[in-house]
Formats: sequence, structure tokens, C-alpha cells
Amino acid sequence: MKPLISIYITNPTRAVAQRIVQRLLEKRLIACGNIFPCRSWYRWQGKIAAHGEYILIAKTAAARWEKIKREVENIHPDRIPCIGKMPFAANARYAAWVRREVRMR
Repeated sequence: MKPLISIYITNPTRAVAQRIVQRLLEKRLIACGNIFPCRSWYRWQGKIAAHGEYILIAKTAAARWEKIKREVENIHPDRIPCIGKMPFAANARYAAWVRREVRMR
């Protein structure tokens, strides 16, 4: 069985997150995505910074990782976008749906 992953992408605005999820869905690279507001804290150029962001969590087949990473890097406005992957286990019917949506049967 082909493994699933969740992809974690931070976005500077809700509009950017929506544009990215829409593009990934249109290309059938993901089955679905969830967008959440958050407050991020990090060190940038020697200073501690904090600001609001939007997290996009997308569910897909692990085999789509490289294509998704390239697609997001091409359209994301951040100089160093956060694009992470995590293993994703799901109930059998949901996992089958994800695989069908990204055409990974």
C-alpha cells in the first residue's frame, strides 16, 4: 500500500494559502487541505520576530512530495518557505479516498 503524508506549509496571508491549496487541488497533487490561522515566532536576521500566518495542512500520497515541494516553491512569496512533510495514517476508507483523488491507487 502506498504511504500517505501530510504536508505542512506556512503562508503569510489567507489569500496565499488559498491560492496554493487551489493550485495543488487543480493539479491533483493533494486530496484536501486545511487552513488555520496561527502566530509564528522565529529568529530572522539576528532578531526574534513574531507575526500572524496561515498554516496549510494538505493530505496526499508520499509519491507526490517532490512535485508538491517544487510547485509550492515556484508560487510561494516567501524567500524561504516552510514546506514540511509528516507521515500520515488514516482509516482505510479515507486513505483510499486520498489515493483515488491524487490518482495513486
